[in-house]
Amino acid sequence: MGNRFQVRDRFAEGAQFIGGRSRPGTSGRLHAVVNPATGEDIHAYELAGPADVDDAVAAAHAAFPGWAGTTPGGRSDALHRLADVLAAQADDFAYAESLQCGKPIKLSTEFDVPGTVDNAAFFAGAARRLDGASTGEYSGDHTSSVRREPIGVVGSVAPWNYPLQMAAWKILPAVAAGNTVVLKPAELTPFTSLMFARAAQEAGVPDGVINIVTGAGPDAGERLVGHPDVAMTSFTGSTAVGRRVAAIATAAVPVKRLHLELGGKAPFLVFDDADLEAAVHGAVAASLINGGQDCTAATRAYVQRPLYDAFVAGVADLMATVRLGDPFDEATDLGPLISHAHRDRVAGFVDRARGYARVVTGGESPGGDWKNGAFYRPTLITDAAQDSEIVQSEVFGPVLAVLPFDSDDEGVRLANDTPYGLAASAWSRDVYRTGRAVREIRAGCVWVNDHIPIISEMPHGGYKASGFGKDMSAYSFDEYTQLKHVMYDNTAVARKDWHRTVFGDRQHSRP
Repeated sequence: MGNRFQVRDRFAEGAQFIGGRSRPGTSGRLHAVVNPATGEDIHAYELAGPADVDDAVAAAHAAFPGWAGTTPGGRSDALHRLADVLAAQADDFAYAESLQCGKPIKLSTEFDVPGTVDNAAFFAGAARRLDGASTGEYSGDHTSSVRREPIGVVGSVAPWNYPLQMAAWKILPAVAAGNTVVLKPAELTPFTSLMFARAAQEAGVPDGVINIVTGAGPDAGERLVGHPDVAMTSFTGSTAVGRRVAAIATAAVPVKRLHLELGGKAPFLVFDDADLEAAVHGAVAASLINGGQDCTAATRAYVQRPLYDAFVAGVADLMATVRLGDPFDEATDLGPLISHAHRDRVAGFVDRARGYARVVTGGESPGGDWKNGAFYRPTLITDAAQDSEIVQSEVFGPVLAVLPFDSDDEGVRLANDTPYGLAASAWSRDVYRTGRAVREIRAGCVWVNDHIPIISEMPHGGYKASGFGKDMSAYSFDEYTQLKHVMYDNTAVARKDWHRTVFGDRQHSRP
């Protein structure tokens, strides 16, 4: 792989972007970004410490009045320009994303980058549609209206699986609504978040509106979440860390607005009249997308018994054709996992499952040319119990567990039988069966005869232990704005009827 991106030159000034300027961190600790395909260090930088977070929050706080006071049209124009800058730099963004994550270049090129450009274009338009309730005389004597106002400084924490898209999902609705942002990306994958902030600056977004602090969770992350000048915390990551974030945010003074997009364990429900070929292809694609490092990935397939054996055989055969290799080879289907440590975590789940289930295919790291990378083969597991670890816990790797069911009632019940509720899919030719699944599965998104596609116009977010709040879509403004009721008296009468509750029948004069 040629390093045409010149990472060390691009980020020589440091991995922090504060008040419109790149700079090193002040923690005194270096962190190396590792190419997960080769195990080689790409670039070392100094992590952010609490002082860097304080500076970033101060920059965002100073920029807030001016940005909040910018007209919706002005914010819209800036985001339209940002979409154009992102599109013009698409090749660099795709290369950087694949380099730091190990994801196939065709995924970065066809999904991550165009999705981010589309998000920017969508929120450029949405910035001009910050609607409130219609003005009206609801009491008879007053005119009421609703103002939708920005919250202030938003402290966002993003994960490593989709660093570019997660930066966009955190930043775009917040700034479109008039807020300013301090984003902490994962220290494993800082490049595209920093590039996004620089692209925004190039597009004319004022300095201080978007700030990036790249540091460890206990230092930079917890300081950001609990900072007294941060009005809202938006976090995407595991449910366990989300609980910690919530505890810090709710204990802080003042109490923070919270938006949490947490773990998932998406069910893939196949009824006995489903198109088997479509379901098999859908399950393999949806379980292996981004190496299975996707909170909406299909992780547990429930297949009605008449199709079960054929489904398992079909998935095993198709998984065997998936090509592992160089992320920058267009022929590669599956790159490495994000790190060797995470690969070992995924392998641990599978190795423990061998004691109570059957590994049909996969379940190992490849050797040969890619023995130094964090690769793990596509893995299919059967014969696991519903209450087993592999079915209940978020593995976050290229692992699919398949279980049979008999009645439709049982299938829907099993689909709901985990703590999570982020996404699901139902597969059937019968609209009544899929309609029931859509109504009864407790998840923030339910696909019918497909699994994974997302669009900017529709919300993304979960139920239960998958968190609360929505990314993307106009619904995300509910997270990043606060509503103010304004009520005007229309009578011009000094002595209101309701004053009797205080004065009774006494006469009173004007002061």
